[in-house]
Amino acid sequence: MKPKYEQLADHLRAEILAGTYRENELIPSENTLQERFQLSRHTVRQAIGILVNEGFLRKERGSGTYVSRPDKQPTQHKTIGVIMTYLSNYIFPAIIRGLEQELSSQGYSLLLGTTNNDHDQERECLKRMMDQGVDGLIIEPTKSNQYNPNLAYYVAIKEQGIPFLMLNAYYEELDVQAICVNDTKSGYLATNHLIEKGHENILLLTKIDDLQGKYRMKGFIKAIQEAKLSVKADEMVTYTTETKNQTLTDLVSRLTQPAREVTGIVAYNDEIAYELIDQLIQAGLSVPTDLSIVGNDDSALAIGGRVPLTTLTHPKEEMGRLAAQYIIAAINGGDTPSYYFQPSLITRDSVLEITKK
Repeated sequence: MKPKYEQLADHLRAEILAGTYRENELIPSENTLQERFQLSRHTVRQAIGILVNEGFLRKERGSGTYVSRPDKQPTQHKTIGVIMTYLSNYIFPAIIRGLEQELSSQGYSLLLGTTNNDHDQERECLKRMMDQGVDGLIIEPTKSNQYNPNLAYYVAIKEQGIPFLMLNAYYEELDVQAICVNDTKSGYLATNHLIEKGHENILLLTKIDDLQGKYRMKGFIKAIQEAKLSVKADEMVTYTTETKNQTLTDLVSRLTQPAREVTGIVAYNDEIAYELIDQLIQAGLSVPTDLSIVGNDDSALAIGGRVPLTTLTHPKEEMGRLAAQYIIAAINGGDTPSYYFQPSLITRDSVLEITKK
């Protein structure tokens, strides 16, 4: 069965073709359509958005939505720019797959760009998108927990009337819609799971140039404090895009020392958890016998590595589809609030329960 917004679009399209609503005639208001079909405002706006894109309707700001004739509409190349930090690995292909499926179903094409989490590359992507005249932008911000020298470009994009939204994180300096996972809850659930399994010396390994890492640290601290354990500065290990490899090397060296007290580790994501497990095993340690580790994002790495990884959910394709729906709604004059997916824990084999003597 088609989604409700497509069913409504089909119904309205049929009425227009049958002459129920004639060219240049104002169609019923969104509130009237909501009541008539018992649908939400968001669903009605999605349906209207489809018909606007097809040329059956046109929106006039401050006036309403009018019937058009598709054969009288100029051909428009409808494009959404998508800028991600990475495109070809980890969770990003699944997000893009969700975006592409939803956008293509509504007549939009994608213009993809990647920043490699670098501000200079982000700036070039933004320039290219503006030069191409995209209808809207979906952006995963670059180093979202640091000052961004490209903020002026975002202000210019907004002033030009090009709607944009952000995925996974956002720039706190901007008033921007975002679709994210509740990263504070992710950090909390991961840490609390280790505490429930008897771990008292827990180390956080988190990426600090991205906003997700900041909020996962917040959840880590909250869980530690609630359990009446000590928050120790040396058990919050941070890294950036550029320092990840050296930080891992230093951490493995520390964890292989005989005096090690740490028994559990909350990792920023599955990617670094997988790399850490691989290096620990090469150094002669066992996971989870010697060290328990919790990842994040429920990626393919969580089940494809040496140890099936306990991790937190990430919606991936669903996030991509929702982002596509949001940006189309924004293009058609809709106003949608930021949305946070709520994570849940997935338990596998990377955490050992400690029995107190």
